[in-house]
Amino acid sequence: MVIKKRHWTLPTATLVLLLPATGCVGAPGAPGPSAEPTVTPTTSVARVCDTPSVGPAQAPAGAVTVDPAVVGDLAAKTRSSPPNTTFWLGPGTHTLEADRYAQVLPKEGDSYLGAPGAVLDGRKTNQYAFGGAAGNVTIRRLTVQGFVAPQNEGVVNHDSADGWVIENATIQNNSGAGLMAGARQRIRANCLRGNGQYGVNAYKSGGSISGLVVEGNEIVGNNVDDWERRQPGCGCTGGIKFWAVNGADVRGNWVHDNRGTGMWADTNNNDFRIEENVVEANDGAALIYETSYNAVIRKNTIRRNNWVEGRKKADSGDAFPFGTVYLSESGGEPRVRARTDKIEIHDNVLEDNWSGITLWENADRFCNSPANTSSGDCTLLVKDTDTCAQPTITTAPLYADCRWKTQRVDIHDNRFVLDTSVVGCTVKCGRMAVLANYGTYPDWSPYKGEPVAEAITHEQENRWHDNVYVGPWSFVAHDPSRELDFGQWRGTPYRQDAGSTFQPQAGG
Repeated sequence: MVIKKRHWTLPTATLVLLLPATGCVGAPGAPGPSAEPTVTPTTSVARVCDTPSVGPAQAPAGAVTVDPAVVGDLAAKTRSSPPNTTFWLGPGTHTLEADRYAQVLPKEGDSYLGAPGAVLDGRKTNQYAFGGAAGNVTIRRLTVQGFVAPQNEGVVNHDSADGWVIENATIQNNSGAGLMAGARQRIRANCLRGNGQYGVNAYKSGGSISGLVVEGNEIVGNNVDDWERRQPGCGCTGGIKFWAVNGADVRGNWVHDNRGTGMWADTNNNDFRIEENVVEANDGAALIYETSYNAVIRKNTIRRNNWVEGRKKADSGDAFPFGTVYLSESGGEPRVRARTDKIEIHDNVLEDNWSGITLWENADRFCNSPANTSSGDCTLLVKDTDTCAQPTITTAPLYADCRWKTQRVDIHDNRFVLDTSVVGCTVKCGRMAVLANYGTYPDWSPYKGEPVAEAITHEQENRWHDNVYVGPWSFVAHDPSRELDFGQWRGTPYRQDAGSTFQPQAGG
């Protein structure tokens, strides 16, 4: 698998131990009655890494027992058994043959169940743990560690087969991604910790992924290998990455302390429900939704994100408002079938992050443009990418449809809290933004000048309303040079945040 693009464009399960999130509303300087209503999300957090679920101490009836003392026993017994076999991995450390490509290749419907203390260890020798094209495989209560998948590849479900269920597993300390994803995959109540690139890489070569569920997982400390430093601008890091996923429910996860972005949906994703997650203390943004469509983002607790990457940009003199929730060329599109026809961001708490929500469009990024960092991809509205060229791109419907649009974004009933003494900043760390750049490139672009900035700001139904602000927030509209106070943001010509309240000083 080759990921061929740069992605950051410039300027509830009973299997989970649930812990109520605290401190979500009682933030520094919480407003009094005059700032009502406040938002109280019903968010839980999945603390599964410190309290992993324990498998059965004895093999279930009819299961094949796998002996940890026999090197390669798991792979060998999988080969010799019929489909739909259950394998019980006994207590201890299981290993594969000392070949980099040695791996377990399940058959259709196989199940793998770990005993207490069962570990499958790649010993920094094997690249993959479980692969192959067989569908409907189940892995439960097993620790998988020490595998050395190459960049952009994964250890469990390496080939992105469909219908897999991974539950109550610990997938940790591997290179590459701990876990790949296929269609109708269920990823529940797992500890996805300390992997070299991603906890999960939801990517399927040559196709899209549909019906994905990511629920009740702890996704922590991933991108250990710091790929953005090794390959600046690769857009290939973070807790979890989604590519061309059509229909995903991402709920009740604890996504924290990842190097880079917490959750990133990149390139023609559609129909996401991102709800009741706790996303905190990630070096970069909590959530990036990029060149994608139609999503509901609700009842999440988002706190202390983007301190490293946001501060780094500000210290370098970059005036761009890199938000902790960052929508890049993404919006609602009724012509793309989904459970919603807009992007709705509501009933979330954002507390002490580096900046808030940024809606951005790169005027130079469209199908066939050299500035399209999703090289080779086009919008879901254009069947023949070659038509996005002169002279046809200047005519309807291609003039509109060859460009991903940040449109129909509805941001309401959220609570935004910023205490600069907590974040450790004085300027450029408390901004909301809706903006685009001045189109300049390539020479044949029909979007030169300010048309895209005018459209995202005034014409594409992007609205903030009925929110609560606590702290020294400011607002950027149209382009990075237009920074507004709350009154200007609400006044003509922007008319944003009707029904919202603003308390400028935390602790007041």
